[in-house]
Amino acid sequence: MLQSLRVCSRQTASRAFSRQAGAAASIEPTAPVRVRFAPSPTGMLHLGGLRTALFNYLLARRYGGEFILRIEDTDQARLVPGAAEGIVQTLEWAGLNFDEGPGKGPDKYFQSQRSDIYRKHAQELLDRGAAYRCFCSTSRLEALRTEQTAQGRAPAYDRHCAHLSSRQIDEKLRAGERHTVRMRAPSAEDSDSGRFYDIVHRAMDFRGPAGFDDAVLLKSDGQPTYHLANVVDDHLMRITHVLRGEEWLMSTPKHRALFTAFGWQAPQYAHLPLLMNPDGSKLSKRNDDGPVQRYIDDGYLPESLVNYTALLGWHPETPQELFTLRQLEQSFSLAGLSRSKSVVSRERLDWLNRQHLRAALADPDKSAGLIQQARAEVAAASGLETASVRPETVATALRLAGDRLTFTKDLYNAVPFMFGDPALDTTAAEQALILVPHEFHIPILNALEHALASEVSESWIGFAKSVAAAAQVPTKHVMMMLRFALTGERFGPKIPELLDALPVDSIKRRIRNAKTEIESR
Repeated sequence: MLQSLRVCSRQTASRAFSRQAGAAASIEPTAPVRVRFAPSPTGMLHLGGLRTALFNYLLARRYGGEFILRIEDTDQARLVPGAAEGIVQTLEWAGLNFDEGPGKGPDKYFQSQRSDIYRKHAQELLDRGAAYRCFCSTSRLEALRTEQTAQGRAPAYDRHCAHLSSRQIDEKLRAGERHTVRMRAPSAEDSDSGRFYDIVHRAMDFRGPAGFDDAVLLKSDGQPTYHLANVVDDHLMRITHVLRGEEWLMSTPKHRALFTAFGWQAPQYAHLPLLMNPDGSKLSKRNDDGPVQRYIDDGYLPESLVNYTALLGWHPETPQELFTLRQLEQSFSLAGLSRSKSVVSRERLDWLNRQHLRAALADPDKSAGLIQQARAEVAAASGLETASVRPETVATALRLAGDRLTFTKDLYNAVPFMFGDPALDTTAAEQALILVPHEFHIPILNALEHALASEVSESWIGFAKSVAAAAQVPTKHVMMMLRFALTGERFGPKIPELLDALPVDSIKRRIRNAKTEIESR
């Protein structure tokens, strides 16, 4: 798109075509939709790609329709082996099940399998005079670009081949000259393709005095470019709404011009704002917070990442922040899409993960799998054999860690004392011990031993108070000595919860160990 193209101000554009702007009041679909997510398999799925897939999925589920996965792999030079499979697996992990796509549906969903379709439609444009063959060499195009840049003009094809006669074209074809097929872009005066209504950005006007470039539709190897394949597939797959990143906003006039050239109805467009890093730079695949696989490897639940991603550019009608996928399906609306760029923040995502983890542990259908996962993670972190890590202990530990736990993989580090007696000669243990005057250490431990020798029928709080009375010390010192003996740490779960979580024989043994440790000093 030439630099001379402009975007009208919202106020001016609204006056220029109030009929389109009036569509804002009715942007929600009134009939079943067909939407697509069309990634290029050039690497791992990016967080922005997941958001695009999610919004398309939610629109289909909210208003009844189909969600299609289409793999745009026409740029064979940039393909990464296994990337397409990785995209499918990531969508499945997130719970975004597509209705049509690779291995599912009546069509071909890899663009590399549809080359004949694109060539047929390129020929149709040639026959209509809406496209032409370009025989310009790479060296000529590079020289043209250099000259235009030096003159301060935006690079654009000069239509050198646009007026070749049929005889000249036939001669070049018979000679086997390599060529591309270019669209014959309409002039600014003859086309409304640059003026359209975008669901996110509202009334748009990209018309300029120079129009826009004659984009290549078929490359010299016969493969389609994004512009042709995208438009042909959207039409043939009966796509009603296109939700995609705003980096494609400037290409929309070209796509709309192609729809017009074919005599087709263009879909409705919604271009989603960029995702940003906290420093204001664009989030990319090269950033740590870019690839979705990084979040999976870090231990985020799919429910958490989907919830978080939905809030990156969509505002619900209520202050609610915590959503299940089902709730998002019922709440999503196009009116809630924001024009503002969203900043990716792990802090908010961590909070959501804690909430979803707690909810999952309370759900019998999900808790069993999380317990088994945490069991293996505890074994790996502690060096214990998995068989020796009891599921019941893991379940209790997860409950005890509560909101302090962001990931199941951190369970052992959060409550290591649940999986073995604590070390009492560490700095952490000493920080707990020094809070209790030295002369109270042994009396408190003796009183605890004596009290635990008999059956305890009262509450643990009452028990602690009775021990404090027997040892003639403040209750807070009893509580801290208990924390020292049972956990070897100054901070942690509440003492009553801790005493309820540990077996009585383990409590007795740990108090004896604490007494031995102090007496040995």
